[in-house]
Amino acid sequence: MKRLITFVLILLFLMKISAYGAELPKVKAQGACLMDYETGRVLYEKNMNEPLPMASTTKIMTCIIALESGKLEDIVTASSNAAKTPKVRLGLKKGEKHRLYDLLYPLMLISGNDCAVAIAEHIGGSIQGFADIMNKKAKEIGARDTEFVTPNGLDSGNHHSTAYDMALITRYALKNEKFRKIIATRQITIPLKNSDEKSYTVSSKNRLLNEFDGAIGVKTGFTGKAGNCFVGAAERNGLTLISVNLASGWGSAGKQQKWRDAKNMLNYGFDNYKKYKIAEKGKILGNTSVTFSNTKEVPVVCDSDGYAVITDEEYKDLKVHTDFKKNTDAPVHTGDLMGTMTISTDLGETLFKCNVVAANNAERFKFKDSFKRIMEIWFKNWINDYLKSVS
Repeated sequence: MKRLITFVLILLFLMKISAYGAELPKVKAQGACLMDYETGRVLYEKNMNEPLPMASTTKIMTCIIALESGKLEDIVTASSNAAKTPKVRLGLKKGEKHRLYDLLYPLMLISGNDCAVAIAEHIGGSIQGFADIMNKKAKEIGARDTEFVTPNGLDSGNHHSTAYDMALITRYALKNEKFRKIIATRQITIPLKNSDEKSYTVSSKNRLLNEFDGAIGVKTGFTGKAGNCFVGAAERNGLTLISVNLASGWGSAGKQQKWRDAKNMLNYGFDNYKKYKIAEKGKILGNTSVTFSNTKEVPVVCDSDGYAVITDEEYKDLKVHTDFKKNTDAPVHTGDLMGTMTISTDLGETLFKCNVVAANNAERFKFKDSFKRIMEIWFKNWINDYLKSVS
């Protein structure tokens, strides 16, 4: 019995430790994902592929579609449908006119559901039309288990995503500088286009901006079905990390837990991972023998620099596998593809893959040189045979 108890205790302890010794973050969310922005590598996950409603984190996709629509200077007229959208809302009235770009601030800062509807109707013609655009874009980004039904994330039908898909969508969105500017804004005043007097002042509800060193956004979310959700991003020491936590809880406890989940994941990432250069462009990896050329061999090199966000322990245990031609016929030209190089962790996760290419030229024998060489060999062999015959 003592042995069994000891074994169970050891197993429980190991479950809290990552493969390389770092204690995993405490996360209560039902689905979570921590992703490196630059490489897309997942640094931590908890049920990251489980389909879950994602509440107003949906608006990340609404915002990026609007930014890419080419309609940022359009004037949007709020419909009665937008005006009667449930809270949270900016307070749009039917017939109000706003520049599309201006509406993106209350969309992201205070999670204006009415703004999302107004934007969707203007760009997509209808909620369904905009949802079709959202779903097409999700597939293009690589989100394979995401279905958008609404532009604001209010519970409806099978509206859902996964922590991993939301990390992918956010990674894509962060490539847009206007998106980064919006999510980092703490307060802004939005004027009405058909009034010289009325305006709206909105302040960000994203506590991460004030409570986490290096925070750059991104979006809160809550519905009765989804619970408290949050997608965050932060930059430190040359790293940009994206955290996603879906269903961190309900009520006041869940509202606080979503911030703890995000901070715990981000701190785990910054405390344990670094950006390492793991491959160098132009570094000689070996040589390929060349036939039909005066150049007997050419060196082969990696065709690009490679970087990975890994732990110190992972860096020490990197596995490099090269697969390139050991022999080839001339001619060979600088940059010719000769093979590939793959760098992976000790556990087999591929971190980087590049082409292996020829570093130099190797010209093929010209006919004159080839004939001369053949005659030299024939004559040498004839002399040897003759000498043997007379000895």
